Amino acid sequence: QVRLVESGGGLVQPGGSLRLSCAASGSIFGINAMGWYRRGPGKQRELVATITSGDNTNYADSVKGRFTISRDNARDNAKNTVYLQMNSLKPEDTAVYYCHADVQLVALPGQFDYWGQGTQVTVSS
Repeated sequence: QVRLVESGGGLVQPGGSLRLSCAASGSIFGINAMGWYRRGPGKQRELVATITSGDNTNYADSVKGRFTISRDNARDNAKNTVYLQMNSLKPEDTAVYYCHADVQLVALPGQFDYWGQGTQVTVSS
């Protein structure tokens, strides 16, 4: 019913930048919040940043001042996209980054969690 497609991961040197994108599509009535999580090697999944429909943002302390989350709400084709601009990347930012959306569906009441497939970010010289 809902699909989240991520893009933008890759290999970057320390101090470099990457921009992740995640596009949500499907039978979406509305999206309450979108966000990015990550799972580093040997670590548990952790929150990176979230953004609500009212553009309120929340960041992990480890990325504050370096990462910026933003959102593009386009009504055409129920398409909603969230971005994560990552600057001053560090080796400890290496992880698989997952997009998340808290979605209201067209045909069902309630809110549902959806996840993307993940995109690898590697920070290394």
